[in-house]
Amino acid sequence: MDSGNRYGDLEISDPKAMRALAHPVRLAILERLQRHGPATASRLSPHVGATPSVTSWHLRHLAGFGLVRDAEGGTDRRERRWAAVARGFRFEMPEDPADEEGRSAARVLTGEMFARNAELPLRWMLDTVPELEPEWTRIARANNTRIVVTADELAALQDAFEELIAPYVVRAPDRRPADGRGVRLLMYALPESPGPGSEDGEQTTDLPE
Repeated sequence: MDSGNRYGDLEISDPKAMRALAHPVRLAILERLQRHGPATASRLSPHVGATPSVTSWHLRHLAGFGLVRDAEGGTDRRERRWAAVARGFRFEMPEDPADEEGRSAARVLTGEMFARNAELPLRWMLDTVPELEPEWTRIARANNTRIVVTADELAALQDAFEELIAPYVVRAPDRRPADGRGVRLLMYALPESPGPGSEDGEQTTDLPE
């Protein structure tokens, strides 16, 4: 099902671009630019785990695939400011089994993204939860739920979820509520392999207040 790209993400289909992005420093650079806006290699360096010169090299590499660009008004080449091309990016696993290059590149990028986010929930629990007010802790959730659906039904669920949160994703900064704060939503849809499934069941874990 075509969601219409409600978030305005950059759509990546070139396997070479996927592999270019499948690097921890490059993913960190792109995420930093998307979240905090334009920056120079020197300013990005402490946050992405690379020296300014290495960060600059990765930025040029990303620019070669259209993932970042020169920021508006950044005319001083000694302090070149970079910006993300879009607020996010998306890619899909090619359906054609013969497209091994595309499928392999998508797997590599997916794996790198999984690895990057693997410790995020634990870091949040250890570093952020102790500072949260009770009203925010109460509505935080960690869910692990199993459902049995067809491929079309799963696509419909994903589309419905995207439609639901899209207005909050694309809302302009000046339209955000004064008491609002950033919330990270992590969603993994992990289909099981064909054949007899595991025992039906559902596990939902709610974080304590």
